[in-house]
Amino acid sequence: MRGQLQQEILDMLARGSSLEDACDRICEHAERLAAGVICSIVTVDREGLLHPLAGPTIAKTYSDALDGIPIGPDVGSCGTAAHFRRPIAVTDIFADPLWIPYRPLADILAKEHGVKACWSSPILRSDGRVLGAFGFYYKDNRGPTPEERMIVAECLDLCSLVLEREEVKADNQRLAFFDNLTGFGNRANFLKTLEAAVDGASAPLSVLLVDIDHLGRVNDAFGHATGDRLILEVGQTVARIAAPAAIFRVDADEFAVLIENRSATDLSAVSAEILRAMENRTPQRDEHLLPVSVTCGGATFEPSGPPDVPTFLQHANLALHHAKQTARGGFVLYSDDLAGAIANRFRALQTVTSALAEDRIEAHYQPIVSLPTQEIVGLEALCRIRTDGGQILSPGAFAEALQDPSVGYLLTERMLEQVARDIRYWLDLGLLFQYVSVNVSMADFNQGNLCERIKSVFARHRTPLKHVVLEVTETVYMDEKDGKVAKAIEELRREGLLVALDDFGTGYASLTHLLNFPVDIIKIDKTFVDRMSDGPGAVIVKALLDMSIGLGTSIVAEGVETEDQAERLRRLGCPYVQGYLFGRPVDRDRATEALRPKTSPSASKAKRKLKRPVTLMR
Repeated sequence: MRGQLQQEILDMLARGSSLEDACDRICEHAERLAAGVICSIVTVDREGLLHPLAGPTIAKTYSDALDGIPIGPDVGSCGTAAHFRRPIAVTDIFADPLWIPYRPLADILAKEHGVKACWSSPILRSDGRVLGAFGFYYKDNRGPTPEERMIVAECLDLCSLVLEREEVKADNQRLAFFDNLTGFGNRANFLKTLEAAVDGASAPLSVLLVDIDHLGRVNDAFGHATGDRLILEVGQTVARIAAPAAIFRVDADEFAVLIENRSATDLSAVSAEILRAMENRTPQRDEHLLPVSVTCGGATFEPSGPPDVPTFLQHANLALHHAKQTARGGFVLYSDDLAGAIANRFRALQTVTSALAEDRIEAHYQPIVSLPTQEIVGLEALCRIRTDGGQILSPGAFAEALQDPSVGYLLTERMLEQVARDIRYWLDLGLLFQYVSVNVSMADFNQGNLCERIKSVFARHRTPLKHVVLEVTETVYMDEKDGKVAKAIEELRREGLLVALDDFGTGYASLTHLLNFPVDIIKIDKTFVDRMSDGPGAVIVKALLDMSIGLGTSIVAEGVETEDQAERLRRLGCPYVQGYLFGRPVDRDRATEALRPKTSPSASKAKRKLKRPVTLMR
């Protein structure tokens, strides 16, 4: 009989019957074998609370009153049996101390069923943890008979099997749809919930994506335990601010917030509050002073449109991606204009990646000239792309792609290779010049191996590092938070490379940058050169020249395009210049011709002077 009942119960569950229906069937079986007995099954959750599960003949008022009572050493029959994990028989529920605190429950049993006694046995998991309790209720003041003990033993085994299987199933369901660390729904849960919300939407629906900036750096620097605490903190902050919206952890460093019945204005307000909360966060005790920030992107779905979940989600992801590239630490809301900008950037990425794959990346060189002598002392290597038809693309055609870290890294790799090769070529020809400068980006510093990359490339071409200057834009200095750039620059300078600060004065706190990041060359941005004729520009340029003398650094004025600008710079004492007036960027062959000594008497004199070339460094 036991085997038949077990198969029947398992078949019921396999056909989709509920756990409650299956356990009701177990109770019916027990009540049929033990005449006059009322049977019930309760479960115990992981917090130790009782919950009614089955009992087809027991009063609902009793089950409702039992729900949520914590188990303990004196909690009636079921609560005590579950606590001690052994059977508890109470022959008088009105006099036994275990039931005195629960007299209202006893009154319900007496009124509805005439019950006077209760015998409860724990339902245990295979590992010994309590899952619930199986109760027999008697209308006489008595305990279980030997036959009833046999009946209950059979039912306990079956209940243990069924409850454990369902618990494992629930755990698997939880693993499939919930994040273990935060307890929030996971990506699968988010997509399922989003689809249901879009299908039934009758009011605006918004998705906000919240990305933790530089979580990988936190894990690398302080360990994953610190990273996990940060994830929890951000998740709890988002949940507190966005409540009662649904919160999901959709990636290692990303949360999604599903905001129903609220407009794009509400979405912006929620994101602004999250950003303020993270900006004003107070580090927890013993926590490293981490520069924590988040970046947000979102999109809004109007119910008047077709229920296109993939496109809706793509819009939110595009907004977040754009925010991370152009407004890190801020919020971007998707719009059609944004879609156009992203499309342009995607086309630029395609242009660069194709050029990389087809070896169409070229280094072009613009001369840097000694203003007093008109001699070329150096060259700046500038990245150019040649089309399939042989035309050279303007830098603006692929500037957007340079914001992508992986693309920027690959372009630097290709440029270093070409510059090392070309310098070796010029040295072998006996041409006189001091250096070639190469631009590097934040992506190069983030990799953490910039110095080794440069040493390896230049060693392969037998090119001395003394002929290399690395140009770093002020934006890179502005993005510095964890000392990575400063350490890399110090390492590079120890190896003999010079470092130039490009676009100087276009960012903020530039003088502070010079205190924290010693450089060898300062490049005055074209903006100031263009403004020299109106007074303030000349004052600023003169101040920068004086400052460079005091700091012991060299200085180069960029963007010099007219004789008037060159003359003004000459009167101010500017030693080096760069710009169209002295030469546009050209390929290696034309740069080689520019470096060759001229055959005229004046050129011969210049050649003799270049045997001991002016040093760029003061």
